[in-house]
Amino acid sequence: MRPSVRKSVFAGIAGLSLVGTVAGCAPTPSQGATPPSAGNSAGATTPSGTSSSLAGSGSAYKDGTYSADGNYVSPNGTETVGVELTLASGTVTAVNITQHPSNPNTRKFQGEFAGGIASQVVGKSIDQLKVSKVAGSSLTSGGFNQAVEKIKSEAH
Repeated sequence: MRPSVRKSVFAGIAGLSLVGTVAGCAPTPSQGATPPSAGNSAGATTPSGTSSSLAGSGSAYKDGTYSADGNYVSPNGTETVGVELTLASGTVTAVNITQHPSNPNTRKFQGEFAGGIASQVVGKSIDQLKVSKVAGSSLTSGGFNQAVEKIKSEAH
């Protein structure tokens, strides 16, 4: 590889890293959401066994509480966030986030995400859940969305 090409590649990688850092870490004012109650949701799945149809979608989800972990990539590496959703008739009635921070920066953003997620998902159909930025945390959303997909598969 020629030196000028190598510099361009490294400059491009550094630029992408900086964009990811700025995009994932830009603080925004809190939306005043109350944090969900803390609890241990490590792998707990307690569906009630009843099926509910979602209006117009044809999808059926069993009522109950489901948990899954989702991964996402931050400037510090791969991170994990735990998601626990309670479903009734295909609608989210409660959400709990279990933080798995690997460093203080991740702890901060996962905490902000946990404090703001309930206002964005409670009362919505699980099929409508796809968050992009919650309380200033955009990267944690990727892990949340991945966990929701796992929960949807499990709740069918």
